[in-house]
Amino acid sequence: MISYEEALVYITENVHELGTESIDFKHSVHRVLSEEIFSDIDMPPFNKSVMDGYACRRKDLKNVLDVVEVIPAGVWPKKIIGKNQCAKIMTGAPLPKGADTVVMVEYTKKVTENQVFFTKECTKSNISLTGEDIKTGEVVLKKGTLIKEKHIPILASVGAVSIKVYKQPHIAIISTGNELVEPDVKPVLSQIRNSNAYQMVAQTQAMNLTVSYFGIAKDTIDSMLTMLNKAFETAEVVIMSGAVSMGDYDFVPLVLKKAGISIHFHGIAIKPGKRTIFGTKKNKWFVGIPGNPVSAFVQFDVFIKPLISGIMGCHYYPKMYKLPLEEDFKRKNALRKAFEPVKITVNGTVVPVEYHGSAHINALSCADGLMIVEQGITKLKKGDFVDVRPI
Repeated sequence: MISYEEALVYITENVHELGTESIDFKHSVHRVLSEEIFSDIDMPPFNKSVMDGYACRRKDLKNVLDVVEVIPAGVWPKKIIGKNQCAKIMTGAPLPKGADTVVMVEYTKKVTENQVFFTKECTKSNISLTGEDIKTGEVVLKKGTLIKEKHIPILASVGAVSIKVYKQPHIAIISTGNELVEPDVKPVLSQIRNSNAYQMVAQTQAMNLTVSYFGIAKDTIDSMLTMLNKAFETAEVVIMSGAVSMGDYDFVPLVLKKAGISIHFHGIAIKPGKRTIFGTKKNKWFVGIPGNPVSAFVQFDVFIKPLISGIMGCHYYPKMYKLPLEEDFKRKNALRKAFEPVKITVNGTVVPVEYHGSAHINALSCADGLMIVEQGITKLKKGDFVDVRPI
């Protein structure tokens, strides 16, 4: 078995982008930029007021001022502010020439309908200056940025309505196992419902990717080979769950070889999911993962997400929190790096959930994250800080 870190290196070394395409920025969330985005204007494009108030000269703050005009947002000022003059101004409106300060309306009292004075000292200018946020020609989003909701207003602000992004891979999911039936079938003796496939379909959809579920392959060479070939006809990434255990070790490589897949590794020092397989077929990718649902979930999170992200043109950096344990933790076997389901308490501490192994589906549904226990560690004490990946 190779280490978790070595497996990630294999994945990194065997990924490439699928080309680029132009899309409407309104539909770009979860896509990855294949170009840098530059601003075509200064932002803000003019000196503007950051609040409702009165624009005036700082040297006149202690005097009674004449109100020479009202400046709503979206209207250019007509007057130049002179000695003992001011303009009533709204948030976002352009600052009139001659003014260098905006006093908020709450600090203002009227003397007459067209005269005001200020009741409190104004220590700030309350002005946003031209180009203060972004200057013309400045890079606002870098190539390789995974676009999120927070990036949409930036694209809109600089007029980047058509943007170039990397193409997304089509994902295919195959389940294997004579014992499996679909969720709408009530299992009989020796059968179980197929949950892995739908879990991974959901994980794929959460990445805003196109995914096809090809069904359950029987535990025969012909059935698996037929389904693999069919999946590779339409998808760039094929994920197969089940049939990767030690008992099938000689069986699966034969199927993969017949399908034209080169295996880069088969076995990782990780728990759960040590029999994970990674391979390539020309410009396409194959991942075989264990059939237990917790294994499938963890392997998708720790290996398939980095693989897909690399194909999409970006690096996958999972969120990680360093949190203290609420109680002692022990395990007997420390030969593998473990990802243990945990709850995060309201106090910010970590509590391992009841966990009976990689088939224990309910452990995941009760968990807030996966606690990472490094290889060689058998004991952790209450108060020890651990790395936790939220799920």
